[in-house]
Amino acid sequence: MPPKKAVGIVGLPNVGKSSFFNALCGASAPSENFPFCTIDPEEARVEVPDDRIDVLYKMYQSSKKVPAYLTCIDIAGLVKGAHEGQGLGNAFLSHIRAVDGIFHLTRAFEDADVIHVEGNVDPVRDLQIIHEELRLKDCELLTKQYESKGKEVSRLGINGDKAKKEEFECIKKIYQWVVEQKKDAREGDWNSKEIEVINSFQLITAKPVVYLCNLSERDFARKKNKWLAKIKAWIDENHPGDVLIPYSGTFENALSQFETEQEKKEYCEKLAAANEVPAVSSILHKIILTGYSALRLMYFFTCGPMEVRCWTIRQGTKAPQAAGVIHTDFENNFIMAEIMKYTDLVELGSEAAVKAAGKYHMKGRDTIILDGDIIHFKAGQAAKKK
Repeated sequence: MPPKKAVGIVGLPNVGKSSFFNALCGASAPSENFPFCTIDPEEARVEVPDDRIDVLYKMYQSSKKVPAYLTCIDIAGLVKGAHEGQGLGNAFLSHIRAVDGIFHLTRAFEDADVIHVEGNVDPVRDLQIIHEELRLKDCELLTKQYESKGKEVSRLGINGDKAKKEEFECIKKIYQWVVEQKKDAREGDWNSKEIEVINSFQLITAKPVVYLCNLSERDFARKKNKWLAKIKAWIDENHPGDVLIPYSGTFENALSQFETEQEKKEYCEKLAAANEVPAVSSILHKIILTGYSALRLMYFFTCGPMEVRCWTIRQGTKAPQAAGVIHTDFENNFIMAEIMKYTDLVELGSEAAVKAAGKYHMKGRDTIILDGDIIHFKAGQAAKKK
């Protein structure tokens, strides 16, 4: 089966989460000016943009093309005290625990008509509130596990179950990192057993995060806002390496109302002229690609006259497991993977030319599939049930 690939949109109420979700996914989630407008999580898929699939579609004269998708989930706003149940926080935090990555959205636009639950706009403070609520929820879970497993190991004594002792040592290390040192699980140095424990707990702070800053349309066009440098400094200090993407919900939603590319182009030109900037364009494709990459996802292609299709796998996946994404029998009865590079195919013009150039490769079980590989799998026949 393909790996899970869901990103949850997380933030305080009224920062633009549902508006962002609607613009990103072409959805119609409620987007009103009051806290907890969203209660139940909304889910939608968005296509991962990639010009390569269009090129392959034309080259193979395929009947259809199937792109990769990223699933986005609009999660209700959290408030201070959410880990203790404030603002229906327990339910909302369980929704975050169920996703694989986080779009952490904060607000940097001033608008007297849009209520801010903290009374004023301060995106750095808002980031700290949400981050602390997520960490404290992990602390609650880890504390329970640490105490219960610790008592169990103590009862077993020196000659007790070795596996249970090893599990407790893993939990103890994670507990010390998240609870005592107040750090995110995703930023720790873990061995394979510790990673298994972290995954089994679905720790929220273990999930990759992409930070999104919602600007006014004018600030987005000018690429200026008094908070951006402060937000970047907070991320660099607390979560170095994480990505910050400024965008404008107002602009993206305005753009989504137009049906033709020409209308969108004219709107962008009008906004650019009004703010005396060279150009303005949508940032949604960058956000989608960044979210997809943050989940450590990639895809390979299968191509033919029937269809060109993207198959999502995790980075580092070996050939048999990649074949299993298409069908479990392909993994169980894997023989080889015939692989060519997209760049070689486009440069040389046909599969025959790739083969003639010696760039069509037969690969075995230990081969790690790379992004954009074009693959034909060979598998034996499945054993018949008696």
